[in-house]
Amino acid sequence: MKTSKWTRKLHRVGALAIALPLLIVIVTGLLLDFKKQLEWIQPPTQKGQSTTLSLPWDQVLLAAKETPEAQVQSWDDISRIDARPGRGLLKVRCESGWEIQLDGTSGVVLHSQLRKSDWIEGMHDGSWFHSKVKWFIFLPAGVLLGLLWATGLYLWWLPVKMRRKRRKAATR
Repeated sequence: MKTSKWTRKLHRVGALAIALPLLIVIVTGLLLDFKKQLEWIQPPTQKGQSTTLSLPWDQVLLAAKETPEAQVQSWDDISRIDARPGRGLLKVRCESGWEIQLDGTSGVVLHSQLRKSDWIEGMHDGSWFHSKVKWFIFLPAGVLLGLLWATGLYLWWLPVKMRRKRRKAATR
């Protein structure tokens, strides 16, 4: 089989094989590009009263427990705390996906909202569906996308090469 025929076939079949994973990656990638601009995706970062963080850890847990949507009962329900000293802010990220922004000095809840960027990122890399989907569908789709890129360049270059060859032959 000629290289050009094999390349076209791989290009057509490969494009069909990766269509759905690629669509998911494109849509979620576009959403993630706008996560700082769209409050629906990621809560806007607030500003505390001062630039010091002097809030005791027990008050952080208490403030998180007092936000019913966050479903915090203990430290096990908190995935991470993001400290922003320049803004006087602590972002408490909960296992439930909820984000609570606390003033770093007083412990007052400045903002509380579901953070959707984490599950959008999980969809983007395939891990939201299942770890096997990430490794056995999204990873091969990425490799196939690289092959589609290479075969697409080859299919684009082939007619250019042929035209040059014909022009050269015609001038002789």
